[in-house]
Amino acid sequence: MGEEKRPPPAERSLAARAASGAAVTMGAQLAKVAVQFGGIVLLARLLSPRDYGLVAMVMAIVGVGEILRDFGLSAAAVQAPLLSREQRDNLFWINTLFGSALGLAVYLGAGAIAALYKEPELRVITQVLALTFVFNGITTQFRAHLNRDMRFGRLASADVIGQVAGLAAAVAAALAGAGYWALVIQQLVQGIVILLLMVMATRWLPGLPHRGAQMGGLLNFGWALMATQLLAYASTNIGQVVIGQRLGSVALGQFNRAFALVTMPLNQINAPATSVALPTLSRLRGEPARYNAFLLRGQTVMVHFMVALFAVGCALAEPLILLVLGRQWQPAIPIFRILAIGGIFQMAAYAAYWVFLSKGLTGAQLRYAIVSRSFLIACIVTGSYWGVLGVASGYAVGTALLWPSVLWWIGRLSDAPAGRMFGNGARATLGYALCAAAAWLACELTVGHAPLLRLLAGATGAAAALALVCLLWPGFRRDVAEILGSRHLLRSA
Repeated sequence: MGEEKRPPPAERSLAARAASGAAVTMGAQLAKVAVQFGGIVLLARLLSPRDYGLVAMVMAIVGVGEILRDFGLSAAAVQAPLLSREQRDNLFWINTLFGSALGLAVYLGAGAIAALYKEPELRVITQVLALTFVFNGITTQFRAHLNRDMRFGRLASADVIGQVAGLAAAVAAALAGAGYWALVIQQLVQGIVILLLMVMATRWLPGLPHRGAQMGGLLNFGWALMATQLLAYASTNIGQVVIGQRLGSVALGQFNRAFALVTMPLNQINAPATSVALPTLSRLRGEPARYNAFLLRGQTVMVHFMVALFAVGCALAEPLILLVLGRQWQPAIPIFRILAIGGIFQMAAYAAYWVFLSKGLTGAQLRYAIVSRSFLIACIVTGSYWGVLGVASGYAVGTALLWPSVLWWIGRLSDAPAGRMFGNGARATLGYALCAAAAWLACELTVGHAPLLRLLAGATGAAAALALVCLLWPGFRRDVAEILGSRHLLRSA
């Protein structure tokens, strides 16, 4: 028998690092999800909807500054084929300058934000939260440094420890009766701790700015990505601004907690998955077959995990909200159900973001974002005339319609397998919709029992339906088998 053909050493190294990074990152994300979920459970019982609503009013607006502060330069540093020490130093100073300038702008604009919502308390809340721009601006390139070097363990450790420290400080403050200040303290402590840990992990100190460094390509990449992210942020958060301005802090607090339960898993899975996928796909863009294989496998894993979570969560929304947040948050149940449906379609489309970035198509991404995000904003604003549920419905309908459009867009501009990507999302959505129906039926049969018992009944129904779907649907069964073999695929390249 002939000797088994092995990939070249560099190829094996990249596959091993991607596999190791994926394992470390996903393990850390499970820890972060546990911390955030624990924080939602604890703080929801210590704070009121109004407390959350006041801080959400500020965050919905000043969050725009976080995107401006980054300027897309963290992703630019990660995807660049070559990055000199001089370029890295300059990127650090640019992000630090942007962060400091935006912190000052937010501090000076605190009065205008308070006037917009007619809530005087927002002035001092905004002024204190302006400090986070400075911390995050300094942190940006330390994070990009670890990401580019695929040092995912240290990156994940810093994030987890920072979140634990922030949550501990918030719980202590809430128990002391600090009210909404507990949420402000959480943001400050988390930002400071993550900054210190990132600096220690990189063991890199930036030098002074360099005039001769070639920055044009990085800045062009960054500004296009920043503009795209601004549009995405506006389309996601415009609903919170409208609710806060029209309906007040209590209604916004209810919406914010339902929205947090949806965005928490989205953010905690999408961001680290991108931190693994982006450097790997960027290195594979000259090898279409390997690029497509990694892209499709990564999308399959992400879509199945997240669509299952949102579909079953939608079906079990009533006992889930009552158990996690408590009865004072019962009005958030229908809001969460609608937002979870939107999350399904958002997740189905997410891998297109990897294609845009890894292939350097940020200009095309910006053009698409101008059209798509304007459409989504229009859906949300139109829905706002029907109150909080109308805002949630506008978001869900808009994301559902944008899913096939973004895949058509990348299929037209690149050789990415857009049709197969749509098939991955469609199979997962339909398969887990059947599981959600079984979960809902099992939950309804246990009405009147404790929320935990109803959740267990629903989960059992979903698991039984999943087994049946895998048995009867070969395509779905193949996807599940591929997910289980993902680590082996990465290591064998």
